[in-house]
Order: sequence, then structure tokens, then C-alpha cells
Amino acid sequence: MNNPLTTLLFLAVLVASSVTHVRSDASDHRYKDGDPVPLYANKVGPFHNPSETYRYFDLPFCVPDHLREKKEALGEVLNGDRLVSAPYKLNFRDEKTSAVVCKKTLTKEEVAQFRSAIEKDYYFQMYYDDLPIWGFIGKVDKQGKTDPSEYKYFLYKHIQLDVLYNKDRVIEVSVRMDPQSLLDLTEDKEVETEFLYTVKWKETDTSFEKRMEKYSLSSSLPHHLEIHWFSIINSCVTVLLLTGFLATILMRVLKNDFVKYAQDEEAADDQEETGWKYIHGDVFRYPKYKSFFAAALGSGTQLFTLTVFIFILALVGVFYPYNRGALFTALVVIYALTSGIAGYTATSFYCQLEGKNWVRNLLLTGCLFCGPLFLTFCFLNTVAIVYSATAALPFGTIVVILLIWTLVTSPLLVLGGIAGKNSKAEFQAPCRTTKYPREIPQLPWYRSTLPQMAMAAGNSQVVSYAFRVFGLNSVLMVTGLFYVVDRLGFLSMLIACTTTMHDLICLASCKPLSSLDTWPAYAMASFSCLGQWVSVPRCSLFATYTSRLSVSRVGLFSLSVSVNSIRETSMILFKVRLETVFGIRS
Repeated sequence: MNNPLTTLLFLAVLVASSVTHVRSDASDHRYKDGDPVPLYANKVGPFHNPSETYRYFDLPFCVPDHLREKKEALGEVLNGDRLVSAPYKLNFRDEKTSAVVCKKTLTKEEVAQFRSAIEKDYYFQMYYDDLPIWGFIGKVDKQGKTDPSEYKYFLYKHIQLDVLYNKDRVIEVSVRMDPQSLLDLTEDKEVETEFLYTVKWKETDTSFEKRMEKYSLSSSLPHHLEIHWFSIINSCVTVLLLTGFLATILMRVLKNDFVKYAQDEEAADDQEETGWKYIHGDVFRYPKYKSFFAAALGSGTQLFTLTVFIFILALVGVFYPYNRGALFTALVVIYALTSGIAGYTATSFYCQLEGKNWVRNLLLTGCLFCGPLFLTFCFLNTVAIVYSATAALPFGTIVVILLIWTLVTSPLLVLGGIAGKNSKAEFQAPCRTTKYPREIPQLPWYRSTLPQMAMAAGNSQVVSYAFRVFGLNSVLMVTGLFYVVDRLGFLSMLIACTTTMHDLICLASCKPLSSLDTWPAYAMASFSCLGQWVSVPRCSLFATYTSRLSVSRVGLFSLSVSVNSIRETSMILFKVRLETVFGIRS
């Protein structure tokens, strides 16, 4: 705890060493002609719902004589993988043509089971030498039929596998279903059939080191973790620039206020205050639920550290496609090892807030995230057990997770809490806190937390629904009409637009300051109340331009705005909000 950087580096090395390569039975992936290459059947499920998966042999496929389950790591089990030996024999460079897997008589119940799976577009997943394979189990014939009762359901009974190799290594495997070898399962009756498979081998120049590039670039891969470097860099630069601009403006303006409020409290109270300055003496008052606040801060710090480590491991290439379960293993291990950070942060901050019962705060910190997670897991795991889904964790895996939480997470949490309690850090507020809190009038019911949350969620749903149903152009036209109606309600606001070389200069008359309650229609009216005239390039949002445009075209004119105009207008609105709400004068 004395050197956080050393601790983080040690944790990174430990996690990187614990998340090792997941290899097949042939550990070096080298084979001789005729050597058995491991082939495992994993799971089946509907194509449009990848989270719903079941064991491969939950469907009545051909079962091998000696069914063998593959030992899986913790991350593979958490990911829902249940690998078992497949009924196909794909020895190295051993070609087969229409080889019989088994002959089977499907009962009425098995026919209905296959037909239900085909109707839901079920796919299967296998692993051949750690290379994933996907294929559909059947198809629905809907041509020329409108009534679902007239659809025909066909099961693929012949699977064709094409394998590429380079010397003594498998490079690529793909699967094709024979469209000419179909089994009609439309009617509920017993059906006799035989399942076939064909294997073709072909040499390639692709090296073994590059064989996973195909899967890394495939978005259909469930373990797809492609890094979009341009998006990451663009987002980081944008956030840093905006944060820097905002911090610079606020610190330059608020610096003198902080110095003033940190000195003489009585002198500060005698001065005229506006905006947030009315409650400057109550901002840094200790919260009512200080223990919960400190616990939330500690858990958030731990989750942030967890996210940073996951990004680091992704950058160094730990989460490559055939390292199945590495992500989930890393999440469990890193969360357990970083619990000390949560204990130290929560207890240290709790003691700074003059908290007394730091043991209770430590228990709250340990249960704040794990408690809801455990309850959610119990519900979802019960549902998965009822439906026999692969998402249901075995009892042994649950015991392992509980042991990790008991033997690793809890002790580190306690050690971090002890270190935080013994730290001598003190809470330093940038301005003085008054002895008695200022009385704040109660807000109307519609401005309380729950109604505001409901309105914000409702607005987003309405907009997204409108975009889906009516399209972009219709939404823009409706928005323009609403804007026109809003403008017609305030025709008393006199706006004169004069044309210059390239810009339109808009002059707004004075309206009451309360006009800021509705944005953006009244924002221009409040500008002149500060004794200032503001120019907006191209009058993108506020100009009615009544000399040439009719009222019905005002909204459309306001919406025809360039990106530059929006950015410049947003900066002006930001300055106005600083001046009016926060009492800041530029």
C-alpha cells in the first residue's frame, strides 16, 4: 500500500501469468499423417440469441460410443462452454467421402425437438484443434407459402468439412451443409435416417502464427475483441480537450472565489451572491450517509482499477480468440486481487469524514457490489438450471468462486481497510463550511428525482421510437413544426436580422431571466438582459428571418445548420449559462 505503482505492476504480472494459453490435447499442435486431431462438440442455440445456449447432445444427434468431457478452465465454464467428444473422426490428412456417423430412427418426440430447433434457426459450435466451427442444423422452406402451417422443415444430415494444413499443422477448418442431403421433418412421425460426413484436406501457405487472423476479424465470433484504435484515440483526445477547456475556464473564474470563501466567513456573507454561491458554505458539508458514500467510492475505485487492468491485458494480446475463457478468468482473478484497493479507499475516506464505525463500513464495501451480483446470479442460475442451459454453473464452479471470495477477496479487503484506517490523511475542502446549513425551499413534485428520471427515460424512448418508425426525415419535419409552434408563442420577442458578408447578425430584445427555463427558444432573449448583444454565425438556431421566410419554413431553416454553426452556438450558450446560472462574468 505504501507504493501503489509497485502493487499494480505486481498484480499485472500475476494476472498475466495466471491467464495462460488454453491448448488442446496435442499441446504443440503438430501431427503426423493419421494422428487423431481433437474435435469437441460444444453447444447449440438460436442464432438470434447467442446468450441462450444448450449442450450439443441435448438435441438427438449421434452419440459416440465413448462420450468424454474435456476438462475446462474457470473462464470456459463461466463462458458457458461444455466441450465433449464429437462423433466425427477427423484424423490428420485422412480424407473421407460420405462416411456414415450412425444410422438412427428418430421418434416423434425427437422429430418435434429437431423441428422446433430448426424453426428457431439453431446453430451448432465445435472446436477442431482449438479452431471454432459453426453450422446450421437445418432450414425452413417458406417459398410461395404465407401460412406458417404450410412451411416445410428439413434437417441437414450430411456435413462437409474442408481442412487446410501447412506441413504438420492445421491452419483452417470450415464447414458446409449439403443442400441435396435433407431429411424432411415436417410431419410428426418416426423417421429412419443416417448421418454422414465428408472430410477434404488441402495444403496452404498460411503460417500457423497467422491462422487466427481470420477469426479475429470476424464479428460473428462470440469472443470478438477487436480494438478500434482510431475510435479510442479520437474519444480520448476529445474527452481530454473538452475536460481541459472546462477545467481551465472554471479554475480561472472560480480561483478568486475559493480564496475569498476560504478566508473570512463573515466578510463573505456580507457580499452579494448569485447562483451556486448562495450555498457555497454547504457544498462540502459531510453527507448524511457517509458510510454508504465511502463504500460506493471504494467499490468504484476497485471497478475502475479492474477496467484498467483488462484494457492492459487486451493491449498485450492475452485475449486472443482461441484462448477461451481468458476474459472471465481475468475478471475473477483481478477483482479478487484488487479488493484491497476498495478497502483502503473506502475506509480512508470514511475516516476523513470523521466516521466512527469503520468495521461496518468495511463490511458494506465488501457487499455493495458482491451482494446485488450474488442475488442476480442466484436468479439467473436458477432459470438456467430449469431450462438446462449451459449458462448454469456446476456446483463445483460455485464452490471455487466462493473459496476465492473467502480466502482471497475478504482478507485483502480487511488488510486494505486496516491500512486505510491507519492512514493520517485529512479532508481538505477548498472553501469554508458554515456551521448551520442554509434552508433550501422544497422543489415541486414534478422536479423531484423520480419524475425527472421518468421524463428523461420517456423522452429518449419517444425519440428512438420515432426514428425507428418514421425515419430521420419525418422526425426532422416534426421537430421543425414543434419549433415553429414554440416561436409563434413568443412573437413579442423582437428579432432583427441584418445580412453581412457571410454571417447573419441576430439582435435579441430583453425578456425576463426566467425565459432560460425553456431552451433553446428563449435563450437569445436573455442575452440582452445582461447588457450584451450576441452575434450567432448564420443564425443557425434562433433567427426567424421574417423578411424572406414564411412562418411555415422557419423550423426547416433553423434545422439546416452546419456542424460548425452548432459548435459555435453551443460555446455561446455555455458562456451564457456560466454568466446567468453560476454568476460568472467574462
